[in-house]
Formats: sequence, C-alpha cells, structure tokens
Amino acid sequence: MIMQRLFGTVCGLSLGFSGAAWADSVPAVVVELYTSQGCSACPPADELLAELADDPNVLALALHVDYWDYIGWTDHFGQAAFTARQKAYARAAGSRMLYTPQFIIDGTERVEGNQPGRVQALIAQQLGAVEPNLTLTREGEKVHVQAEAASLAQPVQVQVVRFRPEMTVEIERGENAGKSIAYRNIVTDWQVVGDWDGKTPLDLQAAAGGQDRTVVILQAPGPGPVVAAERLN
Repeated sequence: MIMQRLFGTVCGLSLGFSGAAWADSVPAVVVELYTSQGCSACPPADELLAELADDPNVLALALHVDYWDYIGWTDHFGQAAFTARQKAYARAAGSRMLYTPQFIIDGTERVEGNQPGRVQALIAQQLGAVEPNLTLTREGEKVHVQAEAASLAQPVQVQVVRFRPEMTVEIERGENAGKSIAYRNIVTDWQVVGDWDGKTPLDLQAAAGGQDRTVVILQAPGPGPVVAAERLN
C-alpha cells in the first residue's frame, strides 16, 4: 500500500543514538526518501535507504514529513519544511499528490513505494555523470565550500544539509505500533546558503557546528536536477 495525502498534523517516543562509518569522498548520487514513522508502508523503504547509506556511490538522506502525524503517532523527526520540499517536487512534476514512501534520485527521478530494483536502476543511470569539482573544508564551526568555474545548464543553489547517521525509535502507537526501527541518515536541517552560476569560482562559508554530519548539494531551483554533492569528512 502506498500512502498518499496533501496535509497533516501532531504526539510521544523513546530513542537511542549511534554513530556510523563515513565513506571516503567520492562523487555520489543523491537519494532522498520521504518517509514517516506513522506510515505503515514505509518500513521496507526505510530498510532500503539504510542499505543505500552504506554505499559510497550514494548519498542517502531521509526526510521525515509531518502530514501523517494525525493518525496516531507523531514522527519526532518530521518537519513541515520537508513536507514543503516534497510538495515543491510534486509541483515541479505537475503532480497534485504526495506519496510516502517516495524516493527522489538526483532531484529528477521519482519512485513511489518500495521498489528496490527501480531505485537501483536509476542510481546506476546517474553514476559517472560529469560534475563540478566540489571541495569542502572544515574551518572550526563552519564549512568552506569551493568549486572551480564550470559550465552549468542553469544557475544552482548551494545547499547545506545536516543529518544524524542513525537513531532507533520504539514506536508505541499508530499503524507501526510495536515496531523498533533503526533510521539512517535522518535529515535535521536543509538550508540554501547561496547561488552559483558557474561563471566564476565558487567560494563561500556556511555554519556547520554541532555533531550532525554535513553535506553540500548543488541543485537547480525547483527543486531541479542535482549537479554535484559532497560530504564533509
């Protein structure tokens, strides 16, 4: 069953924190999963994202939405900003529906439901794409973002994404009541920190304090295609 709806709201939980191995820097395909702890169809997709999180060729990110909270369990990772981002993807695709689970691959390809074969095929299609050479350097509580001038089809937004590698949730109510789910790469913040047209070198700093992991994504507005992504090691 694929869950679908346009709006939602609010409620309790018990969780633990653990670290995860961080792969060496390589160009990566960005895979976003729109999910919810209150969605009965989501756990298999959460498991697929956990597998992708261990693939050095993939930058797997879980964005928890808030529109299923009303059915009995509040997703404590859920944010209205992530619901808004998923809505923006739907508008860009000419769709009036939101789905959980939903995968977005490199900002362009959409997969509704848990379809591992389809997701893996789309990742394979994106591997090896020519990307601007994006370099990240930690400077205290900031990340220094640099890239050489590049020929871009259109200007892109420089986005700093923060996430937690892994947290386990004991779900006590709602459609997934009684399940213990280990979530991976849980996005906590997604900010646009600048714009870049590629005509001159990119050189900027952005906040990156705290323990959450940091990645930088260059993506056309819309949201549109992802042109580059890099991890801060």
